[in-house]
Amino acid sequence: MKVLIVNGPNLNLLGTREPEIYGTVSMEDYLEKLKSEFMSHELHYYQSNIEGELINRLQEDDFDALVINPGAFTHYSYAIADCLKNIRKPKTEVHISNIYKREEFRQKSVTAANTDAVLSGFGMDGYRLAILSFTS
Repeated sequence: MKVLIVNGPNLNLLGTREPEIYGTVSMEDYLEKLKSEFMSHELHYYQSNIEGELINRLQEDDFDALVINPGAFTHYSYAIADCLKNIRKPKTEVHISNIYKREEFRQKSVTAANTDAVLSGFGMDGYRLAILSFTS
């Protein structure tokens, strides 16, 4: 199974960005851990701070399942929500922090309704749990 993991804005800073919220592990390091655990899967990773670039990547349609952390776009990107609506493959939205314990504006996801599941507050392990959900 080819799994695409997509991260939105500022998530390129994982490992150094607000470590009390996001931890101290970079996405690149965590991705290596995922690849060693899910050796029977082909894991691909894409990150951008630019909304249109994320949409262009999603529209390439070269994956079997999607794990997406839209970052701040979660809360206002109807363009990404519309893109997700057109993806007819398993897809899970992941948030490292528990968005419901954060600022009020972070507690609403306009993208979640167009995914199959949402994982919030499991730290980096949310990505792992999302991939596990595709294999069960």
